[in-house]
Amino acid sequence: MSHVPADAYPNGFLWGTATAAHQVEGGNVHNDWWAFEHAPGTPCVEPSGDACDSWHRWPEDVELVASLGLNAYRFSLEWSRIEPEDGEWSRAALEHYRRQCARCHELGLVPVVTLNHFTIPGWVAARGGWEWSEGPERFARFCRRAGEYLGDLVGWACTLNEPNVVSMMGYSWGVFPPAVRDADRRRAVTAALCRGHVLAVEELRAGPGAYPVGLTLSMTDYQAMPGGEEDMDGMRRDNEDVFLEATAGDDFVGVQCYSRLRVGPEGMLGPEPGVPVTQMGYEYWPQAVEATVRRAWEFTGGTPVVVTENGISTSDDTERIAFVTDALAGVRRCLADGIDVRGYFYWSLLDNFEWVLGYRPRFGLVEVDPATFERRPKPSAGWFGSVGRSQGTR
Repeated sequence: MSHVPADAYPNGFLWGTATAAHQVEGGNVHNDWWAFEHAPGTPCVEPSGDACDSWHRWPEDVELVASLGLNAYRFSLEWSRIEPEDGEWSRAALEHYRRQCARCHELGLVPVVTLNHFTIPGWVAARGGWEWSEGPERFARFCRRAGEYLGDLVGWACTLNEPNVVSMMGYSWGVFPPAVRDADRRRAVTAALCRGHVLAVEELRAGPGAYPVGLTLSMTDYQAMPGGEEDMDGMRRDNEDVFLEATAGDDFVGVQCYSRLRVGPEGMLGPEPGVPVTQMGYEYWPQAVEATVRRAWEFTGGTPVVVTENGISTSDDTERIAFVTDALAGVRRCLADGIDVRGYFYWSLLDNFEWVLGYRPRFGLVEVDPATFERRPKPSAGWFGSVGRSQGTR
């Protein structure tokens, strides 16, 4: 088993793992995804149901992260629980997340809070979602309320999780809500998401607490094959650059990366022959992390980077360890070259609901029994925790 040099990472480096509310909590009946999962004709293979029952079992999850020896836990707030109807705020839901943040601190974990991880309340969706003229402002209002209630306990804050995925999958590929294919609508949603982020940063900074605020972005190691340069530049512009521009003045940019994408003169190319693919159909390409961290750093002119998601969907846990080992080697090379990388979060803590693909992809460090919800750490969980412990997380 490989070992990471003890002096490779800076003091205070965040070693963590991550979850998202809708993917683990269960019973999020008031958001757009719950409706989408249950609507006829959508590509969802199964509904989220009880998920991992983390709405009730979150103490066990937080304690599990701490027991591994990590020093940070990234999780998200479910907007539709906190504001199930327009202007109707659930103090109980806010208190739930406040207890979660407080427990992280008690266990020596930095709570990295994502304000929105894909889902929006049903009442927002009914008015057009991110196409609604007031959508960005309503999201900012939610961030203000959440920040007022939790800000003194937040360690780091991510406004939107992968807004580029929301716009691309929902408005180009038609496999996320609202499942349309319309370039003009996608551009409008992209602009709204960027505006929502900027407004959210202002609101979070105006409230209690003094914590870094940024955006997480799905980034890909785009590689142009002969004749594909123009198409690649266009894809990268629409999928990454416009969002990176919206991070001007942020405290960090969260890079979320899983693979590369080859682009030819006719557009996207499939996996290269001979390169293995994961359960998601991605090429096994751990070196993509290094490429995307470098690009985020260069594009933003030196904004600190946190790898807020990286991982692999596989049932072969030895493959998971090998993948992360290689990914971390790329992070160390970035650090050696003076790039300000502040942390690395493995996705995901648990085998959980993977959106349209249901429960088949296995990203987790921990297996979850679908009948009893028993958590069973895989060997990779202990291994990743040992990497974190060896870096002085305690």
